[in-house]
Amino acid sequence: MAKYFGTDGVRGIANLGLTPELAFKLGRAGGYALTKTTEHPKVLVGRDTRISGYMLESALISGLLSIGVEVMRLGVVSTPGVAYLTKAMDASAGIMISASHNPVEDNGIKFFGSDGFKLSDEVEATIETLLAKDKDDLPRPIGGDLGVSSDYFEGGQKYLQFLKQTIQEEDFSTFKIALDCAHGSTSALAPHLFADLEADIVTIGTSPNGKNINAGVGSTHPEALSALVVEKAADVGLAFDGDGDRLIAVDELGNIIDGDKIMYICATYLKSKGRLTKDTLVTTVMSNLGLYKALQTQQIETKQTKVGDRYVMEEMRDGGYVLGGEQSGHIIFLEHSTTGDGMLTALQLVNIMKVTGKKLSELAAGVKTYPQKLVNIKVADKFHVTENPEVAAVIKDVETDMAGDGRVLVRPSGTESLIRVMAEAPTEEVCDAYVERIAQKVVEAIGGEIQ
Repeated sequence: MAKYFGTDGVRGIANLGLTPELAFKLGRAGGYALTKTTEHPKVLVGRDTRISGYMLESALISGLLSIGVEVMRLGVVSTPGVAYLTKAMDASAGIMISASHNPVEDNGIKFFGSDGFKLSDEVEATIETLLAKDKDDLPRPIGGDLGVSSDYFEGGQKYLQFLKQTIQEEDFSTFKIALDCAHGSTSALAPHLFADLEADIVTIGTSPNGKNINAGVGSTHPEALSALVVEKAADVGLAFDGDGDRLIAVDELGNIIDGDKIMYICATYLKSKGRLTKDTLVTTVMSNLGLYKALQTQQIETKQTKVGDRYVMEEMRDGGYVLGGEQSGHIIFLEHSTTGDGMLTALQLVNIMKVTGKKLSELAAGVKTYPQKLVNIKVADKFHVTENPEVAAVIKDVETDMAGDGRVLVRPSGTESLIRVMAEAPTEEVCDAYVERIAQKVVEAIGGEIQ
């Protein structure tokens, strides 16, 4: 089991679990593992707006410089911006300091390879091994062989120019767009992007102070944007998360359009243009049953993965698929990007509105979201619950009762000692009953406590 790396880099409470000492060691170990075959390695470093970003950035860069790496500081930029610039500038690696949609006390350090993709398990394991050593025996260059650091804050503008090249319609002057930037990485970038495209924009969440990232705004709190859309009579609302790799939208009526509906809109549009490879969309097991039923009516196939964008990406690359993502709004357009990208997704969505001449509510109308209930059960052993014959039997009984008009998912949490029991059904009452029935059987059969 990895000690440091989770499903999305190294995460922790800044200055407690994720200390500057650890950031320094990550700079040395990561810098060495990612650049040891390069004579003059160059690494790009970006961060979001968290107050702890300054501390971790300084420590991380010190570690990189001590291994002889040339560092280019991007300043505040989105995670997909770092991924794009790493590849575009032929850097040896890119590093983003962010905890995405998490609260301000958290932070994280995630690495990208020279190709702009997140690191493979093998490379992460190499860095883990280096970090675990009792003695740091990595090279320590001296004199002129030490690394140097420079600022490349204009990298954000280079990234915006790339984004604009991904759409057909570069005139959004007919749209009034409400933006919610979560007081995060997109606070300066997104308003600039849509203003360049001549849109009439109104904003919230664009005044970061280091402490307010994701606080009551952004993709995890789209209600604030929904109210703004209605108040300002906007055509669409676009909510990003703290590091800009997710998008949740709001239609002109104030209805929240989640990642499932965004994927449906984009998949059907790409299919109509003959650009949806194998007529297939890649999702995680947490996507709503309503999405799958809607896709069936459009003759679009799906591939399902475990929860986590890295698993979506693996399936997309293995199968050659161009579109995939998560209900949370983390959506990947592999034709254009090597990771989920909130601003890229926003551009594609508004572009589809422009090209089709349809309102967002019309485009999303094909998906009828099924009520969903999720219960967490704290257990001692989260890995073998579905192998228990009593649990397996009740799951089978519930699925039989559903007769194809519902869905059950029982899975271990990726980060905690929890079993997650989820069900979808035509009504909330039926959904609640199914979940309670399964959760109670899990507790009876293997013990645990419903949270």
